[in-house]
Amino acid sequence: MAARGMNNVSDLMPPLQELGIDLSASQLYRLLGRKPERLPLPLLGAICAVLECTVEDLCAFRVEATSSRRAAAAGQVVGLDRSVRPKRAHIRRPGE
Repeated sequence: MAARGMNNVSDLMPPLQELGIDLSASQLYRLLGRKPERLPLPLLGAICAVLECTVEDLCAFRVEATSSRRAAAAGQVVGLDRSVRPKRAHIRRPGE
């Protein structure tokens, strides 16, 4: 924001209003001043347009450590199409 001459969150309000995003200063501060739980895509697109940047410029992405998946041993693999068969249902009227 500072690179675009915007030193305050409220400096974003007029350009966002031109793009059809009407938020109060407190709403905008809650969305941008803290870590939001969710952010509407139209607002994110408008912020990127106003700041002339991309989402990658605004958000830091990192890869979390993931556990590797274990491969099944040859003897443990079960072919469900061959080994598990449903039982045929018999429908009867009461008293039959």
